[in-house]
Amino acid sequence: MKIYCCEECVEIALDTIVDKCETPPLFTKITGDNLSTACEYCQKQATYVVANE
Repeated sequence: MKIYCCEECVEIALDTIVDKCETPPLFTKITGDNLSTACEYCQKQATYVVANE
């Protein structure tokens, strides 16, 4: 499971991964200016990837 999120929604994404996967999430800041992925919660530009893989 992988969730793209903005800085404001990162806590929601962390809670979601822990609740669904029951494992500690991997938390990575997105680098580079060419990524146009939107936050899965509010549709702002994503700045973090929270994943269980």
